[in-house]
Amino acid sequence: QVQLVESGGGLVQAGWSLTLSCAASGSIFGIYAMAWYRQAPGRERELVAAITSNGATNYLEYVKGRFTISRDGAKNTFHLQMNSLKPEDTAVYYCSAEIRERKSGYVGPRNTYWGQGTQVTVSS
Repeated sequence: QVQLVESGGGLVQAGWSLTLSCAASGSIFGIYAMAWYRQAPGRERELVAAITSNGATNYLEYVKGRFTISRDGAKNTFHLQMNSLKPEDTAVYYCSAEIRERKSGYVGPRNTYWGQGTQVTVSS
């Protein structure tokens, strides 16, 4: 089974940096769109950053210039580098990815998978 696991969350002071990582495991044929979302208490989940197979990126306007999404080409891992963190960035961050799973004798369709989330707390 395909799984995504986030790591790197924690408590930091405003202005500090933090890097989140998402590791995909399982029998994976290919990973296509990859993204980070976040959800603060009482708010809807929002897209923070995304990257496609061809390297095109998209960012939430509020984090543009501060956050960078990237993919580790050697592994099924991608990251979110967060700089100049603000208290408003406090949320649970989730990674997601569009993945085709390798089955016995065939390759499955593209499905979206989600990690369980990692807490990022930025103090003022």
